[in-house]
Amino acid sequence: MDQIQHKFVHVGSLKLHVADIGTGPNVVVFLHGFPEIWYSWRHQMIALASAGFRAIAPDYRGYGLSDPPPEPEKASFKVITSDLLRILDALGLAKVFLVAKDYGARPAFLLALEHPGRILGVISLGVPYFPPAPPQFHKYLPEGFYISRWKQPGRAEADFGRFDTKTVLKNIYILFSRSEIPIAEENQEIMDLVDPSTPPPPWFSEEDLAAYAALYEKSGFPNALQVPYRSLGEEYNIADPTTKVAILAVMGGKDYFLKFPGIEDLIKSGKLKEFAPNSEITFIPEGTHFVQEQFPEQVNQLILHFLHKQLKLE
Repeated sequence: MDQIQHKFVHVGSLKLHVADIGTGPNVVVFLHGFPEIWYSWRHQMIALASAGFRAIAPDYRGYGLSDPPPEPEKASFKVITSDLLRILDALGLAKVFLVAKDYGARPAFLLALEHPGRILGVISLGVPYFPPAPPQFHKYLPEGFYISRWKQPGRAEADFGRFDTKTVLKNIYILFSRSEIPIAEENQEIMDLVDPSTPPPPWFSEEDLAAYAALYEKSGFPNALQVPYRSLGEEYNIADPTTKVAILAVMGGKDYFLKFPGIEDLIKSGKLKEFAPNSEITFIPEGTHFVQEQFPEQVNQLILHFLHKQLKLE
C-alpha cells in the first residue's frame, strides 16, 4: 500500500484525486461504485503493478479526496464520464483498459460507446453490459427498495444522519453483502435493516472500515447520493447502443443484483450479446456484491487473463 502514489489532476476548478501505482506501458483505470472509493481496488492495483501494469484509481468528484463540485445537484454520469476523459488527457493516456464496479460500469460503458478508440477493453464487476438508459427496476419492487428510498432528496440524509460515518458504511457493507435485495418496510429506514450487533463480513477488516470512514468523513455522502442514485434517470440519446469493445463481466453467484426483476433470466438468455457481441460473463459462485474485496486473488487472475488475452489481439 505504501507504494501507491497519490496525486491530483485539475479538471476545471476542481482537483480530482488519483491513486497510481506501477510503471508498465499498459494502463488499467479502476472505476469505483458506492459505497466504494479508490481504496476498494487496493488488492487489484498492487497485483497488477506486480504483473507489469500501471494501475490508476480516481475518486469521482465529491468522493473521498477529490474536491466537491460547486453545485452537487448538477453532478451526473455524463459529468463523471467527462471528468474521466480529462483525467486520461491530463495523464497523457491515449488508450487504457477499464475495470469498473457496479454503477462505475456506466461511465465505463459510455466511454466504450463514445470513445472506443481509447478503450482497449472493459471488465465490469457486478453488472454486465447494458445499453445506458434509465433503469426500470423501481416499477417492479416495493416502495422500500433501497434505490427508490435513496433517490428521494433528504431521505437517506436523515437516515444516515442518525449514525456516525463508520456505522453507515459498516451497515451498507453488511446489507450489500447479502444475497437479498435491501428492502425496508413502509415505516422502516434502510439503516434499520441491520441489527447493531451484526459484524461486518469477515473479509472486511476493521482497518478497511477505518480507511473507508476516513475518506467519507472528508467527503460526506451528498455527492455519493447524487451519483448514482439521483442521476439514474439520465437520458443519453445514443444512436447505436452496440459496442464492439471486449467486455468481461465478473458476477458473484450470490450477488443480490441477480434478484433484481428479470436480471438472471436476461443474463442466462444470452440476449445481452446483441448489444455487446464481444462480451463474456463469468461467475464466482460464492461471490457477493463486493467480489473484488471478498475474493481478490480469483478476481485478479480473471483480470490478468483478460488483459493478456486482449494485448495478444492488439
